[in-house]
Amino acid sequence: MRNTAYALSTLGGLVLAYASWRQFIPISLTETLGFLSGVVCVYLVVKENIWNWPVGLANNVLYVIVFWRARLFADMSLQVVYFALGLLGWYRWLFGGGGRDSLGIARVSKPSLVCMGIFVAVATTALTLYLRKVHDAAPFLDACTAVLSVAAQYLLTKKFLENWLFWIITDALSIGLYLYKDLALTAVLYSVFLVMCITGLTKWHRTFLRQSADDSVAAPALP
Repeated sequence: MRNTAYALSTLGGLVLAYASWRQFIPISLTETLGFLSGVVCVYLVVKENIWNWPVGLANNVLYVIVFWRARLFADMSLQVVYFALGLLGWYRWLFGGGGRDSLGIARVSKPSLVCMGIFVAVATTALTLYLRKVHDAAPFLDACTAVLSVAAQYLLTKKFLENWLFWIITDALSIGLYLYKDLALTAVLYSVFLVMCITGLTKWHRTFLRQSADDSVAAPALP
């Protein structure tokens, strides 16, 4: 069922790409390509596939253009941060494990999670005040989704399971923001993201439990 949903999303994106190219509907080709690359990227993350990172880098470039046109400056700047974190994540997933091998799924510590919450609250407040000064179209929502996304992406680079919780909250808020800004296709994309993130959380949690069980079996017995 999930594979069917992913296939339909991709097929729908291809149809939209052709329709926007032929100017049948008022959606830019850039936004359509962003839709396609975004769906593929999240699908690859759910599958723990390393190729999610280069696809994600391409998606960042496309959305710099989309958000510049929509005057969502925080989200536009966020793509630059994503690009840098994408390079870092690509490296960590390849060489961040013990003995510089591939990285396994881990859980973030409670103190780190509390620090992350404080960062989100403080950064969102500061960014909201700044965006109001530069006449951003939706200061609070733009700031909140931007900061949550940075936190989620950082957790993803370290392959922490909790990255999915941050992405789920971010996507839910983003759907409302993009509908407000008449970015219908991007709102649909984030609806797909939301479903995929819930799937990713479930799949990664099962993998983490299996990984933990394997580690327990492999650990030497105490004398």
